[in-house]
Amino acid sequence: MPLQIPSSLLPSDGRFGAGPSKVRPAQVDALRAAGDPRRPLLGTSHRQPGVKDLVRRVRTGLAELFDLPPGYEVALGNGGSTAFWDVATASLVRERAQHAVFGEFGGKFAAATRRAPFLADPEVVEAAPGGVAHLTPSASVDVYASPHNETSTGAMAPVRRPAGSDQLVLTDATSGAGALPVDLRETDVYYFGPQKVFGADGGLWLALCSPAAIERAALVEASGGGRWVPEFLSLTTALASSRLDQTLNTPAVGTLVMLAEQIEWILEQGGLEWSSGRSATSARILYGWAEAREWATPFVADPAERSTVVGTIDLDERVDASAVVGNLRDNGVLDVFPYRKLGRNQVRVGMFPAVDPEDVRALTSCMDFIVNQVL
Repeated sequence: MPLQIPSSLLPSDGRFGAGPSKVRPAQVDALRAAGDPRRPLLGTSHRQPGVKDLVRRVRTGLAELFDLPPGYEVALGNGGSTAFWDVATASLVRERAQHAVFGEFGGKFAAATRRAPFLADPEVVEAAPGGVAHLTPSASVDVYASPHNETSTGAMAPVRRPAGSDQLVLTDATSGAGALPVDLRETDVYYFGPQKVFGADGGLWLALCSPAAIERAALVEASGGGRWVPEFLSLTTALASSRLDQTLNTPAVGTLVMLAEQIEWILEQGGLEWSSGRSATSARILYGWAEAREWATPFVADPAERSTVVGTIDLDERVDASAVVGNLRDNGVLDVFPYRKLGRNQVRVGMFPAVDPEDVRALTSCMDFIVNQVL
C-alpha cells in the first residue's frame, strides 16, 4: 500500500521532470489565447504575419537573453536537438570532428559523425558517467563538439574553446540553455531544444550561430565532393528561412507559443543571471541535502561538475529508489526517476527556472519521510 505523505510536506507543484519539463500556467494561458478565433495563431498558415511575428519574438528574445555577439544569428528548424546532430554532421564538419563524451548526448553525436560515409572517424575524448570529458587541442579536426550539460548523468562542463584552436566549437546545450551561464564567444554554435529550460514541447531545434559557423556551412554545402546535403539538413537553408522569421517546414505553432512566453518571462525576471541563479539555488538545496544524509550521495563526485539544472543522487542499497519514485508519484510528486540506461539506484531532479527552489526543498522532505519509513 502506498505511503501517504503529509500534505504539509508536499511541494506546491510536484513536477520535477528532466524533460519534457514543468510548464507554467501562464504558458498554458498563452496557448489558449493563441486559439482565440478573433486573433488566431493556432490553425493558421505559418507563412502569415501572425506566426512569423511569433518566430520573430523567439529570435529577438533569444538574442537578448544570450547577449548575442556581433554577427551571430539565431536559427531554428524542425526535428529537435537530435536532428541538429545530423544537420551539423552534414553542414558543419568538413573532414573530422572531436567529441567530448560523458553521457548520452555526447555519445550520440559522436555516433552520427562516425556513421557519415564522407567523414573520417571522429576523435573521442571520453569520461565515465558521473565525470566530465574536456575537449583537447588537435591539429587533425575541424570541429570540436561537447555538451554543456548532460541530462542523463547530471554533469555539466564549461563552454570554452580549446587553447590555440581556430576551428569550430559546437555546444549541445539542450538541457542547459537559458539556465547556465555562457559566453557565446567561446563557441560557434550553441544549440538546444525548447522542452527543458523553456518549458515547451519538443520538435524544434534552435541554434545560435557565429559568423564562422555560417561561413563554414555555406562552404561545406557548396563543396560537393560526393556529399549530399538534403534541404532538411541544410544549415544555410534553415538560416535563410529564419531570417524571414519562418521555418523550412510547418512548425509546431503551440510549441512556439509556449517557447516565446517562457523566453519573455525569463527576461522579465532578470534574464540569464536570474534564471541561472534560481537553478543554482535549487542545486545547493538538493546537493546539500544529499551530503547531509548517510543514505544519499551526489552521483557527480566533483562539486564543480555537478549540474545546476539536472541533479542526480545515488541512494544506498538499503533504499529502493524505484519505491521512492513510486511513492512520490502516488502522492503527486512526479518524474524523479533516473536515466534508464544508467541502471543506477538513484533519483534525478529537474531544477529548471520554472521550478521553485522551495519546491525542491519540499521534495527532499518528502524523500526523508519515505525513507524514514524504510530504515
